[in-house]
Amino acid sequence: MEGNQKIHCTVGTCKYNEKNQNLCKLQAIQVEPTKNCDTKQADESMCSSYIYEKDKQ
Repeated sequence: MEGNQKIHCTVGTCKYNEKNQNLCKLQAIQVEPTKNCDTKQADESMCSSYIYEKDKQ
């Protein structure tokens, strides 16, 4: 990321989430469309960089 940009995130189950700061540890994320979703709302997209915090990846 350039400058002082940050990724704010409140997904507490993601292994990249700094829970005490609501920030993502990653420098960049991949955002993808949600399949079969045409709501014209934020739920039409999702962070595909998400990894469940208890997974060993």
